[in-house]
Amino acid sequence: MKKTFFVMSFLLLMVVALSACGGLRYSQVAPGAQDFKPQSIGVLPVDVGAYEEARGVADQIISGVLVKKGWFADVVPPDKIKSQMDYNRTLRDMVVDYLTKLKTVNFSDPALSKSIGENFQVDAFLVVNVDFWNYTVEGSDKVAKVGFSVDLIEAQTGKIVWRAGHHEVEDYWVIKPDLSEVAKKVAAIMINEMPH
Repeated sequence: MKKTFFVMSFLLLMVVALSACGGLRYSQVAPGAQDFKPQSIGVLPVDVGAYEEARGVADQIISGVLVKKGWFADVVPPDKIKSQMDYNRTLRDMVVDYLTKLKTVNFSDPALSKSIGENFQVDAFLVVNVDFWNYTVEGSDKVAKVGFSVDLIEAQTGKIVWRAGHHEVEDYWVIKPDLSEVAKKVAAIMINEMPH
């Protein structure tokens, strides 16, 4: 009788543990996020860090997933934002200052955020970082690993409405999975969980 109870308890615990394994690896939603309904959103150029091969590709993937969702009247892609920054030094300095404060002291400057929103005509914008974009070995498995971290910023106030991080790992034997295809899966999973 005790053995049966132990086995049943263990199985129940495993079912609960496995059911909790879905979703994002990290997600933090600000209070009141359910009331945040932006009509337009911009994607700042993705910070690829050490993963140069993701440059440009990650930008297209993130903005492509947003457009495909159809949640927003307008999606301003990173290439459009970058071209405006290249043309306008003041605008470039403003975005760089904003991102520097966000990354170094975790401060979303409301004045800079508001200016970014006004200049790019968006209600919100995404700050995206590439956390992984490589082929590696984990244990004895060869894997393709792609991950992003994302901040959704309310442009008018600078409020970080949502902060999330997620990565996917696909193992392989001979044929390497295309990292951009893995990235599309990661982006779709993340954007699906984003307040809108």
